Amino acid sequence: MASLERELGENYAVLYPQMPGENDPSYAAWRAALIREFDLLEDGAILVGHSIGGTILLHVLAEQPPKLKLGGLFIIAAPFIGEGGWPSDDIDDLKDFSERLPPGIPVNLYHGADDDVVPTAHVHLYAKAIPHAVVRTVEHRDHQFNNDMRDVARDIRSVD
Repeated sequence: MASLERELGENYAVLYPQMPGENDPSYAAWRAALIREFDLLEDGAILVGHSIGGTILLHVLAEQPPKLKLGGLFIIAAPFIGEGGWPSDDIDDLKDFSERLPPGIPVNLYHGADDDVVPTAHVHLYAKAIPHAVVRTVEHRDHQFNNDMRDVARDIRSVD
């Protein structure tokens, strides 16, 4: 997230809440933490999630959308849970993301073409589940996007 903060510059406040048990994510624990964090945000907040954090963020937003009006959702290198993606014992397979996400929220999905952790096919599964999403597969980027978030920052700045 340091790269994103650097690329966005001082006009943006980047909050990076620590999730409980980050080395062994629990959907229930992260869900509760995210819902508490949503209550601290203001209308227009832009949410960014990476990897399993992005997966959990999408599922929480689909199950219990926050009361505030979100400015955008940016998901990077997230594994898809369900048919064609990865199995999970504690995250349900949602096929109707498009109907369940907060209405009107712009969704941007990113995946590095050189990601050796989560196959690129996962972003295409999300694209089917969220047809209005903008999908970007970025060449020469790994799972961590080579710590280069300029593409994501550019798109976040375009939301304003």
